[in-house]
Amino acid sequence: MDVIQMTTKEQIRTDLPEFRVGDTVKVHYKIIEGNKERIQVFQGIIIQKKGSGISRTFTVRKVSNGVGVERIFPSNSPLIDKLEIVRFGQVRRAKLFYLRTAKGKAGRIKERRPTTKDKTQKIVKEIDPAPVEIPVETPAEAAIAETTTE
Repeated sequence: MDVIQMTTKEQIRTDLPEFRVGDTVKVHYKIIEGNKERIQVFQGIIIQKKGSGISRTFTVRKVSNGVGVERIFPSNSPLIDKLEIVRFGQVRRAKLFYLRTAKGKAGRIKERRPTTKDKTQKIVKEIDPAPVEIPVETPAEAAIAETTTE
């Protein structure tokens, strides 16, 4: 393994769901303005995934008031609060740059049925990811606690 890969391995995020090109997503992105912090939601279609490791990025495109807007997000950015998959898209391309010029029905993407992997992943992400520790007393600890309280 490369030295750079070893040092950046712990910085790679694993809490985001797996998504594909063509999926419609909502990216909850933290915006810092001065000393204030807020979350801005950017919803659109993923038109490309690029890079590997710590430098992996994805581009999301949406049409706002008739104007196409594209935004590139680093996949491992700590500023991404969460990523929701709204719709699974079925495409046969790795890069959907043709959507930039497509108008009307030509710009639609067919919906793909979510696989069982997608369903289980969505269920797991909805459950609180932080495990709760429940203290368990052994019989010896219980006996010591009873003797100290008497």
